[in-house]
Amino acid sequence: MNELHALVVYVPRTHTEALLAAIGDAGAGRIGKYSHCSFVTAGTGRFTPLDGAEPYLGRVGMPEEAAEDRIECVVEGPLLEGVIAAVRATHPYEEPAFMSWPVEGWRRTEGRFESGSKFG
Repeated sequence: MNELHALVVYVPRTHTEALLAAIGDAGAGRIGKYSHCSFVTAGTGRFTPLDGAEPYLGRVGMPEEAAEDRIECVVEGPLLEGVIAAVRATHPYEEPAFMSWPVEGWRRTEGRFESGSKFG
């Protein structure tokens, strides 16, 4: 049984399409007979580069804001490491902001993910 994970990545809008393609090609967003499935929302990222940082945007010690997108998708457990590698390889930031967690109560059956409540 493959575990399903949720993945959220924050990326500058200028790099959203490239990141979506990279993670989709690595296996993120596969749902049934569909690939590259995701949900994207716009927002503002805020950060202050610390000493020793080599920021893509901004200057060390100065607060910075950037137009960013939040990408949400699902990833099968065995593909997660490769998808995160694709995030790191494609994302322009020195320290990409992302998080993932297991989606409780879902499992792969007959080629698709279904809720555990159907099995009880």
